[in-house]
Parts: sequence; structure tokens; C-alpha cells
Amino acid sequence: MKTTTNFYLSSMAVSDIIILLCLPFDLYRMWRFTPWIFGKFLCKSLALISEGCTYSTILHITALSIERYLAICFPLKAKVFITKRRVKIVIAFLWVIALLSASPLYNLFDNIRVVNETDSSKTIWECRYTKYASDSGLLMIMMWVTTVYFFCPMFCLTILYGFIGKTLWKNRNCIRGPNAANRERSHRQTVKILAVVVLAFVVCWLPFHIGRLIYVYTTSIHVMRISQYFNIVAMQLFYLNASINPILYNLISKKYRTAAYRLLRLARPDERAYN
Repeated sequence: MKTTTNFYLSSMAVSDIIILLCLPFDLYRMWRFTPWIFGKFLCKSLALISEGCTYSTILHITALSIERYLAICFPLKAKVFITKRRVKIVIAFLWVIALLSASPLYNLFDNIRVVNETDSSKTIWECRYTKYASDSGLLMIMMWVTTVYFFCPMFCLTILYGFIGKTLWKNRNCIRGPNAANRERSHRQTVKILAVVVLAFVVCWLPFHIGRLIYVYTTSIHVMRISQYFNIVAMQLFYLNASINPILYNLISKKYRTAAYRLLRLARPDERAYN
């Protein structure tokens, strides 16, 4: 299982786990927006962590798709340039880029003291974006950064998978020897997994981005209220994507099922082969 593809998938799994760890705090904010009881550091960090992991997942999917494109369309060059050591360096670089891109969010949110509406003599704490973030336009800039992070990779992935599909279709009758057949089968299996992961990613995250843009740009109170309910559903889809990938891997690939069984000590001791 120690292949370059699995290095990417393992790193994406780390990102998914971190996103899921943020889920209880978002559920709390949906249930009780005020008061915020988890302190200033968590208030400022949650947006950074969530967006950073989101960016990381997008970059990982894009990088992995580029690698598969090179391996299928330019196999000889890919064999020379794509090594485990270089992939590990690329993964570390992707994490750095993702976290740096999300780092401004740390200073855009704060634990703000507001007056209690039922008792003006008391104050409560609310985790929200600061007045400076709104007035300076930085919040809107970060909104566009997030949008670009989603739609630009999706455009690139569409082109990449078009080339990959074209190459696999052209080579379907040109396979010679058992090794070539096994390699072709492996390529098709990997592309199938990635295509399903990308599709799940788009289905689960597109409503989240659309809902957020509607909420920011609408001037209608009625539309804003509807978008709030829409965003609740979109948020659930957002977190669903973080938990659905392992299920997809196991449904599609016998290799992953076997590895999962072994990890959980459910496989037979004499089971050795990966099909």
C-alpha cells in the first residue's frame, strides 16, 4: 500500500480527520451562537484550520490527478520524475501553501464582547468576524480566495480527466503482455477511485460555496433567510465529504477493503494477495 497515490490519500485522510474534529464546534454555533465558551484561541483558530484543511484537500486532489495524468499519458517520464521522496516533499509543500493561504483568517475572527439583549448590564462573548475584517474588505478577499481555490482546480481537473480518458480509450486495444495489462488495469482502477472522489467532492462542496456567496451578496432579506437554511444543509454536506472518502475507497477497491480488514484484524492470517 506504500505507493505515491496512497501517500496522497493518507495525507487527505489526515485533513479529513482534522475537519471532522472541528465539527462539534460548528454544531455548537448552529445550536447556540452565543455565548462562545471555548475561548479566544479556538475562535480565531477554527476558521484557519477548517479553511486550511479544505485548501489542502483541494490541492492534494489536484496534485494527485496531475500525477495520474503524467503516469498514464507520459509513463516513461513519470517513472523517472515521480518518486516517493519527491511526492513526500510535494505533500509537505501543499500543506504549507494551504495553511499560508488560510492564515489571514486567524486575524479576521475574534471573541467579541457584545451586550446581552435581555440584560444590558451583562455582556456575553460572541465568536465572529471583526469590524476591521468587514470594513477593510479582507473578509471579502478571503471569500474570493476560497472561491478561486474551488473553481480553478475543478476546471483543471475537468481538462486533466478529459486527457486521461482519451489516452485510456486510445490504448484499450494496444495492450501487449501481462505486465502491460496489469498496469493498464491498475491505472483504470486508480482513475476510477479518483473520479468518484472528485465527484463526491464537487457534490458535497459546491452547495457550500454557492450558499456562502448567496448569503454575502444578496440584498433581499427573504433570500438571506432562505440561504441560512440552505447553508445548514450545505454545511452537513461539507462535513459528509470528510467522512465519506474511506467508504468510497472500500466500495470501489478490493485492495482497500483487504487493507481495512487487516487493520481491524478481520482478515484471515493466510490472506496475502491484493487483487
